[in-house]
Amino acid sequence: MPTDTSQAPRAPQSGPPAAGGVIHDLGYRRYDGPRLGRSGIVAALAWHSFRSAFGFGRGAKAKIIPAIAFIAICLPAAVNAFAMSRGNQQLVYYDTYAPVLRDLVMTVFVAVQAPELVSRDLRSRVLPLYFSRPIKPGDYPLAKYLGFTAACLVMLEVPLLLLFAGAAANVHGGAAVWAQTRALIPGLLVGLMWAVALAAIGLFLASLTGRRAFATGTVAITFLLTYTLAEILLQVETQAVMHAGPAGLAGGPPAPGLAEKVSGLFSPFTLFNGVRMWLGGTNPADNVPKPGAFGAVYALVLIILVGLCLAGLAARYRKARLS
Repeated sequence: MPTDTSQAPRAPQSGPPAAGGVIHDLGYRRYDGPRLGRSGIVAALAWHSFRSAFGFGRGAKAKIIPAIAFIAICLPAAVNAFAMSRGNQQLVYYDTYAPVLRDLVMTVFVAVQAPELVSRDLRSRVLPLYFSRPIKPGDYPLAKYLGFTAACLVMLEVPLLLLFAGAAANVHGGAAVWAQTRALIPGLLVGLMWAVALAAIGLFLASLTGRRAFATGTVAITFLLTYTLAEILLQVETQAVMHAGPAGLAGGPPAPGLAEKVSGLFSPFTLFNGVRMWLGGTNPADNVPKPGAFGAVYALVLIILVGLCLAGLAARYRKARLS
């Protein structure tokens, strides 16, 4: 008959029991401070972007171009202070401030530093880590934009403040200092316009590619080509007006035509000058004719351009968030 073994005692198992999960305390200090939330994250990202634009927190090589650009753009202020101390008239003005040098320096600064803020994050695909925090998709590009706008403001406004300090120290009387102050305020507003627009355009162009070298080339070539195109159109139209029409035959200065004014719409730098003169700039620019009432078109085109660049930057990050 079969034997019932269900009640038979079991033989003891040999070997140690299977090991379970173990949590090790590595001794890291826990964070017990306040949770700042969304606004704190945006502020931290903006501050980090501002520091990155000047190479802080990185190696010495990252600081070379921002330092050279800053020194170069401050040189006219130092030269002006020296010239005024020797009894000469003011050489540099607040609303124009060495236009050729400023165009060149800001082109280099934006082309080199804007990719540092956006291209590296897009290429390394770390955005899902950022968006796992309590921030909205638009907060990240907003923080980048605020940080880079502040960096551009430093590049544009600090030379004006140095120019004011040097000029005020070499004039006599409260009326002369007040005249310098009244001239400084429009110059600071012009610098704000430059910073807001250049930051938006530069970041959008740099965000189109994750490769920093390609992004730098894209920004630099766009600025240089559009400026060159505006200059060529302006010169062609100016020569055509000078050699035709009653004003040209009489030898008097011809009034700028519509085509001559439209030529300034093709470059951010000529847009800046057109808006500046429309708002009452006293120093004429060589690369844009006096726009008159047409200056409203310059302002409208500049606003649309900045809006499109910011919308494109936000769309680029929404797409990168899903990748």
